[in-house]
Amino acid sequence: MTIFIKILQFVTSLSILVIIHEFGHFILAKFFKTRVEKFYLFFDPWFSIFKLKKGETEYGVGWLPLGGYVKISGMIDESLDREQLKQPPQPWEFRSKTSWQRLLIMTGGVFFNFISAILIYVFVLFVWGETYLPTSNVKYGIVTDTVGFSIGLRNGDKILSVDNQYIESFYQITPDIILNSRKTIQVERDGKIFNIEIPKDYVKKALKGRGKIDARIHFGPFIISGFGKDSPSKAAGVLADDELVGLDSLRFTYYDEFQKYLTDNKSRTIVLNLLRKEKPLNIYVKPNTAGLLGISRPREQVFELKTLKYGFIQSFPAGIKKGFKTISDYLKQFKLLFSKDTKAYESLGGFITIGTIFPSVWDWETFWNLTAFLSIILAVMNILPIPALDGGHVMFLLFEVITGRKPSDKFLEYAQIAGMVILISLLLFANGNDILRLIRK
Repeated sequence: MTIFIKILQFVTSLSILVIIHEFGHFILAKFFKTRVEKFYLFFDPWFSIFKLKKGETEYGVGWLPLGGYVKISGMIDESLDREQLKQPPQPWEFRSKTSWQRLLIMTGGVFFNFISAILIYVFVLFVWGETYLPTSNVKYGIVTDTVGFSIGLRNGDKILSVDNQYIESFYQITPDIILNSRKTIQVERDGKIFNIEIPKDYVKKALKGRGKIDARIHFGPFIISGFGKDSPSKAAGVLADDELVGLDSLRFTYYDEFQKYLTDNKSRTIVLNLLRKEKPLNIYVKPNTAGLLGISRPREQVFELKTLKYGFIQSFPAGIKKGFKTISDYLKQFKLLFSKDTKAYESLGGFITIGTIFPSVWDWETFWNLTAFLSIILAVMNILPIPALDGGHVMFLLFEVITGRKPSDKFLEYAQIAGMVILISLLLFANGNDILRLIRK
């Protein structure tokens, strides 16, 4: 069921964004009186799941969920319709329009994706507000791993600033270090201030999930509120509302100490020291192979979060600001792909990676936030100057505008084929990375 919910959210989000993107092309084509022959969600090689002809346009749903398309008369696209191009240009065809009209039609999808992302952020901020963990509320300091230790961080350090700049949201610290090439972290330790230098190879390790900087959590009170799938604790008789006070008669101050003890002793049965209705109780549990007990506690027991609420008018500038910041951050992430130092391309993922970012339960706030983010990804990817993408068409149109010379139809056809080869190669590479990660687990 968990996988089904993730897939359902991913497909629903993708469908919404594809329709918005293609509608951007469709509405501008119609505005300039250009004929649109097809408007499809997903691709339909050989056959379609559904189709309906209305006016001059066939609307349908294909069976191959790799995006969608609008087929515009007189345009060289992925259909490679050579027969149409052999005929003299007609007034309703794309190739008969002025260069600036064609440019607007081709950028319509990207523009609509950017606008929809911003409007979604406005909607989310108005309905749910913005919840985050203030850096000042991380009162027990941080917890890190061996990579963090190697650069000089210690469990319990309180982060004051990065490059002497205070970061309000704690979980923006690591992205800020990665995306903005930060050089130093200022921390407080035992009442003293330390300046930690960030080595060049830290970003490469952080992109692979190492060198984590997480908020240190106080262990107690640990009131059990739920159980994971195939929870060994639940199978052993642990109940919701039981309070976990220790393991093997040992008490812990911080949650990372509790985790380390579990990891070190995951191969044997452990005694859970509990309080059930204020009465002591011991239950024997064998952790799973990952060293987990399969229990959880309410989020509010862990962090003192802050929620900013926005009125209807206030949500617009806040949503616009968030949208542009997300665009800026994503462009910085994209830049990392081409860095030989970070080797971020090794972390490139395909459909499996995208699908896993959705939660295992349907949460509308998370769904719309992720949909806005994916809308920005779709817009940025489509504007890349690669033939077969919108950006490829834009590149040739800008060449025409600047030089006054239009590339030949034969050249555009060959460029379209080359672009499709590049895109298929990237698709295979990204999804191949996903498969390799699954094999290595």
